[in-house]
Amino acid sequence: MPLHFQSDKPIYLQIVDTMIHEIVRGRRFPGDKLPSVREYAVEVGVNPNTMQRVYRELDARQITKTKRGQGTFVTDDEETIQQLREQLKQRYIDSFLTDMTGLGFTIEEIISSIDKEKGGTSDDSNQ
Repeated sequence: MPLHFQSDKPIYLQIVDTMIHEIVRGRRFPGDKLPSVREYAVEVGVNPNTMQRVYRELDARQITKTKRGQGTFVTDDEETIQQLREQLKQRYIDSFLTDMTGLGFTIEEIISSIDKEKGGTSDDSNQ
């Protein structure tokens, strides 16, 4: 299924982010074999050279491991995957807080709204 790309970020980095999200969500598992560069390029709708750059980036970040003659595999290092999860979570939290404080909300207002959303109140969480 071709992806829809944003114009403000290189395509290969958007695909890297998509792959990381798939791994963090559990849609790709440790040790899973990835499609070949050509297969995945066709599936996503990009040039094979772009997909080769994606695979090189994933290897450089130790998210995947390419085995000559066998293909590219998601790392089986659970600690690396857990670090990815934590980094992604922190990135979204930071972005959310930056956006909300930029709109003029205080941390207390943000926490109160989150507590209400999950069915509690911020006063309950402190007791």
